Amino acid sequence: MTIPLALIIILGVGAGFLIFFVVKSLVAPQKVEALAGLIKKGKTQTAIKAAKRITSQEPQNAEAHYYLGLAYHAEGRDELALMELKTVNQLGISERQIPEIEFRQLLAQLFVRYKQEEEALKEYLLLIKQAPNRSEYYYWAGKLFTARNRTDMAANYLRKAAELNPQDGKVFYELGVMLYKDKKVREAKAALEAALKYQSGNAQIYFFLGKIQKDAKNYTAAAEAFEKAARDAEFKIRALVERGGCFMALNAPEKAIPDLERAVNAISGETAQDSLYARYFLGLCYEKIRELDKAIVQWDKIYAIKKNFRDVGEKLAQYQELRSDDNIKDYLISPSADFAELCKAVVNQVMELQAKNTKSIPDGCEMVAIENDSAKWRNVRKMPRLIRFYRSPDPVDEPKIRAILDDAKDNNIIRAMVLTSAEFTRAALEYANSRPVELFSREKLQAMLQGLNLPQHKDKSSRQL
Repeated sequence: MTIPLALIIILGVGAGFLIFFVVKSLVAPQKVEALAGLIKKGKTQTAIKAAKRITSQEPQNAEAHYYLGLAYHAEGRDELALMELKTVNQLGISERQIPEIEFRQLLAQLFVRYKQEEEALKEYLLLIKQAPNRSEYYYWAGKLFTARNRTDMAANYLRKAAELNPQDGKVFYELGVMLYKDKKVREAKAALEAALKYQSGNAQIYFFLGKIQKDAKNYTAAAEAFEKAARDAEFKIRALVERGGCFMALNAPEKAIPDLERAVNAISGETAQDSLYARYFLGLCYEKIRELDKAIVQWDKIYAIKKNFRDVGEKLAQYQELRSDDNIKDYLISPSADFAELCKAVVNQVMELQAKNTKSIPDGCEMVAIENDSAKWRNVRKMPRLIRFYRSPDPVDEPKIRAILDDAKDNNIIRAMVLTSAEFTRAALEYANSRPVELFSREKLQAMLQGLNLPQHKDKSSRQL
């Protein structure tokens, strides 16, 4: 019996296709295995060329995309590596010759690097299912939950990471920072101190321990912690600003200034919040010690970048007259002895009283003044006044008015006077309204200073701000 020619052709073609697919199924894995070998030997360029040939011919070949991604990663071309691994993820790795844990671990790391945190979290949660005893995966899941403000979930994963690896300092650090931001201070401190046992060289731990101490108003201990935190380049400016803030809270601006100057000198990006705060607080400290020209330099720089930053605009407006009015400048920046003489001149020349018993007080000076001698009033008892001059930038509040009246009463003085280069609070004005005390705010004081007859300054150019 003869076989028809057509049937022979069909059988031949079928056999050819069968042989083709059998050979292809045998050769393709060999090609992929060859890619792995090339990468292992460091021949990444050859691997990339070979993998590209395979993926151009077989776009659905997940293994080829995987090894192409590995080759890119080995060369530090991680953006391209991520693109290939995402393709693998889309194609799926079920029944593929791809090690799932290694694949997902690298994919998760690349997602983190390129700020795709939601995708990274999904991968770490899948990794936890694959390898439930790996502390590292719980650590990253907790860290990524923290970034999403899911502190409840973050705490659970970080505590599990600490349980699996109780000597991993970075886990305790991340847990401590998260608990601090969640206002669980006691637990945060314990976690950070545990982190310090295993990562004593981690200066960032000291930053958050310093924050905890500062919040508790333990400024001396906080300042020590911030000094250690300043060793870290990333935290340097923040730590120095916080350390300066500790000394400011202790009313020691002269101690705060060196740290704040260090912070300003370390500025690399002027628009950063840390940079603005460094200049702002340095300006406040200069203001406190009466170096107003230096303070204005700092505030001018802030104003040029961010006009609405805190009260910088008000500060500059407040001291605007210093650029042209020498008398008000002297009032604000003179040393204590010269300041007292200037205040005496106001009393003697403008008020036409006679100043007695002048002494320094915080942010100002105080004196008792009596009426000048005159024939008309020679046999009349002179009425003394207790006078206080203030040059703080802060408004004079009600307690200061109460204090001067109490002190006047204790010294058998009926009337009091308060002069300030700032203003008075509403409560202070209301309290003084029906009491024997006269208040002179900035505008009135400035007019008095303009009326003084003082020696001309020898070098006015040196006095300009």
